[in-house]
Amino acid sequence: MPEVNSPFPKLKLTVTNVFGECYHGYKIGEEIILEDFTHPPKFFCLGLAHALFPVIYALSFGAKFPFRDNQRSLLVTCPDGGKLEFKAEILDKEGKVETLPKDPNFKGPNPKKMVIEVVKAKGKCAFGYKVGDKWETQGLKCIPGFCGAAFHTAFPALFALNFGAEFFFMDNPDSIDTVTCPDGGNIIFKVTRVKEDKNK
Repeated sequence: MPEVNSPFPKLKLTVTNVFGECYHGYKIGEEIILEDFTHPPKFFCLGLAHALFPVIYALSFGAKFPFRDNQRSLLVTCPDGGKLEFKAEILDKEGKVETLPKDPNFKGPNPKKMVIEVVKAKGKCAFGYKVGDKWETQGLKCIPGFCGAAFHTAFPALFALNFGAEFFFMDNPDSIDTVTCPDGGNIIFKVTRVKEDKNK
């Protein structure tokens, strides 16, 4: 397989805890390097990849987790009974772990207001979504009655934006407009983090 010229950073996963038997055989202290958030290693557990994706996606676009000793890292639990715990970290261009000390001013969750908007529509949508439809949410809250498949697709963007990620390739880095319905790509959504009014 040819090497991919990726603009995204490498990531490191470290097994921090083992709570049960994993048929992949991961052990405490084991390290796994991902070439970027789109390329898992050969034989990588897809259950873990599913749970991990929003985290490595967010880290790749600059997200920070202010409650962590290193804000540029996060713990992720195996979705199969919580058998394993991994620490996800981002690597700099020299291959060293990026570090940003815990935010001393952190006082608890600060969920961001976000908007999901339909920006393109083709074909039929079972939910009847059309261009211009909008929904608001706060932090990682689900939107009542919203299409589950669409929310699943939008969640990595919501997660990333909630923790300060910026999409450098967009005109507005506080948004991403390529969130695509998995059912034939009939609907494309834009997810936007609403700027906070500091005067309130």
